Amino acid sequence: MRPTVLCFSGLDPSGGAGLQADIEAIGQSGAHAAIACTALTVQNSQQVFSFEATPRELLLAQANAVVGDLPIRTVKSGMLGTTDNIAALADFLREHTEYSYVLDPVLVANSGGSLGDQATLVKAFIELIPLATIITPNTVELRALTGEQDIQVATAKLFEMGAKAILVKGGHEDTPDYIQNSLYMNGELVSETRCPRLAGEYHGSGCSLASFIAGRLAQGDALKTAVHHAETWLFGVLKNAESPVEGGQKMPKRFG
Repeated sequence: MRPTVLCFSGLDPSGGAGLQADIEAIGQSGAHAAIACTALTVQNSQQVFSFEATPRELLLAQANAVVGDLPIRTVKSGMLGTTDNIAALADFLREHTEYSYVLDPVLVANSGGSLGDQATLVKAFIELIPLATIITPNTVELRALTGEQDIQVATAKLFEMGAKAILVKGGHEDTPDYIQNSLYMNGELVSETRCPRLAGEYHGSGCSLASFIAGRLAQGDALKTAVHHAETWLFGVLKNAESPVEGGQKMPKRFG
């Protein structure tokens, strides 16, 4: 069977982000996606209205049900929603140090909707940072996690907090013509990539990128190679994104 990525993420009814984005992106990477659902959200492609988090016991029961049944190689997390779920995932990862782990530190939706109390979640994420093979924050999340506004200072602080590798995503920065991502490993900048900035906002781009990286890691890619493949793939699916609402967020077309 294909190597498996176990995803801890929330359900997005629109299918643009969350678990469906994970499943589609991991499938496109060539791996298989297994799911531990962290929350049920009430949202569409443009807005988050509310959510209900999965209880810790049920979350861990989902994950443990597939351990030993599927060839899990990598864990990926997105929306976790509560400090209990963050702690549960940390416990799970400490029991399964054989898995690589991609941490997408989701704090708010692209539409700005709440996915949990940000200040509380930031404090809890500290427990996950040293456990991650790679962390994939956008610059808003990077600043929130570290309390630092300067990107270089914030990145250095995240390494001080125990990070091993960080992919800093530059989509929220004021670069009108391009987006620049920066990959750091062991405190050192190892690559920078630029792509043309596409028009509009996108629902689920961060989930898709992190999940594709996880899928490639599950198949044995070196980290830098996995990131390169994921960035190339994501640009293609964003170029072909679909618009559910005129003028609203676009949804990546992860197939075709």
